Amino acid sequence: MIWGTSFLFIKVGVRELHPAYVTLTRVALGAVTILILLAVLRQKLPRSPRIWAHLAVAGAIGVALPFTLYGYGEQRVPSLLAGIWNATTPLATLPLAVLLFRTERFTARKLLGLAIGFAGVLVVLGVWTGVGGSALTGQLMCFAAATCYSVAIPYMKRFVTDSDVSELALVAGQMLSATAVMAVIAPLLAGAPPAPTSLSPEVVGSMVALGALGTGVAFVIHMRNIRLVGATAASLVTYLSPVCAVVAGVVVLGESLTWYQPVGGLVVLAGVAVSQGVRWRRRARPVPQPAATGPDPTIDPVSAKP
Repeated sequence: MIWGTSFLFIKVGVRELHPAYVTLTRVALGAVTILILLAVLRQKLPRSPRIWAHLAVAGAIGVALPFTLYGYGEQRVPSLLAGIWNATTPLATLPLAVLLFRTERFTARKLLGLAIGFAGVLVVLGVWTGVGGSALTGQLMCFAAATCYSVAIPYMKRFVTDSDVSELALVAGQMLSATAVMAVIAPLLAGAPPAPTSLSPEVVGSMVALGALGTGVAFVIHMRNIRLVGATAASLVTYLSPVCAVVAGVVVLGESLTWYQPVGGLVVLAGVAVSQGVRWRRRARPVPQPAATGPDPTIDPVSAKP
């Protein structure tokens, strides 16, 4: 729910802020939130230079870049559509896990799932309607952002989460790294930031919620999920966040939804399910047994065997 409604807050934020400053604000507020939790729980930041190097990579690829891409994308497409594109994260994780991280292998089932998922992507795009213009650019940016998560999740699992550093400390390091990156990039992309007093209450509230919840608390939960259940299972949150994003976009922002966008999202998720081997088994009904009226003459009463 936190990540699903984050697309709504991004949409509100980019009304008055450049996407780069939306990212800088949310990662800075997220870092402050985690640092406060670290102080309350008396935990320390990572000390290993190796961990910090990996957190810097994860902060750039898994936080700064996708957050900024979603901001640019939502300048061109509705927030609910950005949420639907987030569902492609597990689909993009598979080829990267096979080709880049070499933690999985291609099978016929996985290739079939990828083909189904790709067909779902074409449906979401509505290719038969003649896709083009800024809407296509915005959708491709959202897809690229989801792909960044596909790189960051297995990267964190392989190089970071298996350490003895707490989830809070890891997220704090990741957010501090992303804040440092965006503090340099944002002024280069957008010039000087606007004065906080010039922002509307809606934008200020959205940035606080996006930073403290969507970038602080949610990432702690996500980091713990990666550590406990693995990268693939942790990426399954993208099954649920598009639903929340669509509901929030329609109910709160009054956004419109064409029929093929949610249908394409369902096809993408079906492809993800096939590629990951999800099975739906019908539970067999118990066969009614006749009431016992006495000892069964076909069973030896001593050995209890027929």
